[in-house]
Amino acid sequence: MWVLKRLAGNISQIAQIASLCQDNLWIYSGNDDQTLPILSLGGIGVISVLSNIAPKFVHNMVFDYLSGNFTLSKDSQTKAIPLINCLFSEVNPIPVKAALNLMGYPVGIPRLPLLPMSCDKKLHLEQEMKSFKLI
Repeated sequence: MWVLKRLAGNISQIAQIASLCQDNLWIYSGNDDQTLPILSLGGIGVISVLSNIAPKFVHNMVFDYLSGNFTLSKDSQTKAIPLINCLFSEVNPIPVKAALNLMGYPVGIPRLPLLPMSCDKKLHLEQEMKSFKLI
């Protein structure tokens, strides 16, 4: 059995790989915004940035999909897109560290050469986290 984590964002390429490998490959999404498309191609999960701040949400979204609750899962995926965009507005792990700090987990700032999140993007992240009810 082979395992594949795909980050490329090319759904057609992932479909081709799934077609060629069939049941000999476990595919995990490497992009939070493409979790459901990957699952629809036979993926079995996600290696997620969003799960660092909303683990139960990500778990439930994947579980709902794998349990056949496609509408609920789709609604979760689309609801999360604005927050996911904030989490990828700067180089990982800068936004995740900012998010965890906003949630009261004192993880500090990124190590050099990375810098703390810019003020405008951090404010946008905070707004999205509030609308997501994380803070």
